[in-house]
Amino acid sequence: MWDYTEKVLDLFYNPKNQGAIEETNEPGIAVVFGEVGSIACGDALRLHLKIDQPQDTILDARFQTFGCTSAIASSSALTELVKGLTLDQALKVTNREIADFLGGLPEAKMHCSVMGQEALEAAIYKYRGIEPEAHPEDEGTLICSCFGISEPRIRRAIVENNLTTAEQVTSYIKAGGGCGSCLYPIDDLIAEVFKEKANITKVATEIAFAKETKNPSPTQPLTPIQKISLIQKVLEEVRPLLIADGGDVELYDVEGDIVKVLLKGACGSCPSSTSTLKGLIETTLKEKVLPSLVVQAL
Repeated sequence: MWDYTEKVLDLFYNPKNQGAIEETNEPGIAVVFGEVGSIACGDALRLHLKIDQPQDTILDARFQTFGCTSAIASSSALTELVKGLTLDQALKVTNREIADFLGGLPEAKMHCSVMGQEALEAAIYKYRGIEPEAHPEDEGTLICSCFGISEPRIRRAIVENNLTTAEQVTSYIKAGGGCGSCLYPIDDLIAEVFKEKANITKVATEIAFAKETKNPSPTQPLTPIQKISLIQKVLEEVRPLLIADGGDVELYDVEGDIVKVLLKGACGSCPSSTSTLKGLIETTLKEKVLPSLVVQAL
């Protein structure tokens, strides 16, 4: 038997906010739902949101879940966490926060908290007119054919939850839990992610020592540290514009004149993300740092 916390058991036996939200004709109020999983795979969740459109705020949240104790408790916890948040704030809720709200989950059941996070994103993206198939996590190389899970989605789970083994990845998003043929590729992806994180940590440490660096004279070439510091500074100037539209950007790596960034929120899922990438971010970096810079999104 799984070792569940008292909070998990309480929300399983006495779930809060279970059920659907009825459609309404009330002005300025929208009702939307997002769903993930399938009964065939064992777990399915439909999350309903009632949204105050002028304030862009979640007034109510309810759920309908087919699944185990952890799935029901995680869904109930999610509804409690997001009520009262703006949509942008809700998009920042992680599966780890859902698990922490419950006092923890058995590692083999962490995929239930991930399912909640994905249903929340699906509902908000749907409200904003972004279809689930446009999400970046659904694109890229297919790693797990049994559950239809792509490389970007596995990479995201590894990064956000600091996963170190293929078995952990299976616990969080089920990849590798079918025939098992993708376990070795998942191990390779974990090694690749941690190598990239090590490089980012090294660069971040160097930037910390160069925070006071000022723009060099146009006649002097930029050092690598100066270039990274200036790029980070410009991205901080651009972020408020993206956040206002429900998105965000984060510097991932710099290789020569190639600037790799992570587009988040609505920016990462919007069909016009290429325009944002080139028309705003790259153009601004070219003007304020180097005209030779090229921006790529991961």
